[in-house]
This record gives sequence, C-alpha cells and structure tokens, in this order.
Amino acid sequence: MIEFVLDGRSKVNTYMQLVQQVKQALRVGLLAPGDQLPKVRDVAQSLAINPNTVLKAYRELELEGLAEGRPGVGTFVRRTLAGDSLAGQAALREEFLGWLHRAQAAGLSDEDVTALVETTMRAARQASV
Repeated sequence: MIEFVLDGRSKVNTYMQLVQQVKQALRVGLLAPGDQLPKVRDVAQSLAINPNTVLKAYRELELEGLAEGRPGVGTFVRRTLAGDSLAGQAALREEFLGWLHRAQAAGLSDEDVTALVETTMRAARQASV
C-alpha cells in the first residue's frame, strides 16, 4: 500500500501532492488495478490534514479514470500508468539507487539531486530535438 509524504516547502497544493504520488506509484508498479488506496481518515490523521483535502485528491484520481470510490468500502485503483518499460525498471532502479548513494556521499542534498536530474533531463530532451 502507498504511504503518502508531504513536502511542506513545495509550492504544489497538498491534494496535488497526493495525486502525483499515486500517479508515480502507478507508473512504477507499486500500485496496480484493484489495489485499495488508504482510507481517507487514515491519510488525514497520519498527515495531519483536513479529510476534505484527501477526498479532493481521490476525486481528481476518479475524474482521470485512475480510481473509483466504492461507498462504504473505500477507493480502489482502476487502471495503471505503467508502460511496457515496467519490466526493465527493476534493474534501472538498482543502478539509480547506487548513483543516489554516490551523490549523497559526494555531499549532494535532495534538492541538489533533483536539480541535477531535472536539468540533465531537459538537456537530453533538447539534444534529441
């Protein structure tokens, strides 16, 4: 099951952070069709946020066709975002974990790593155009 984490420094709305985390979990195969999302009350309590914020995130996922609410039961994943590349992700994840450990050993913060990854991705996209 997914465990949500909020970034209080992020400029992204709280409900959108939840939506993004579900989408990421769907892309990497951590969530699959039929899986139940955490109960609204549990998420709200663990993150110390208003339950309506969680409901808004779940409604957004429903509107996008990624989840469906079942009254009295919970919210369940309807479809995945994982593509054909899912099978190859395990090996890439292991390599990336090694890279992250080297980055941390070199003194890079999470923000430094994010900036490096994002700028490198942009440069790679521009180079392929």
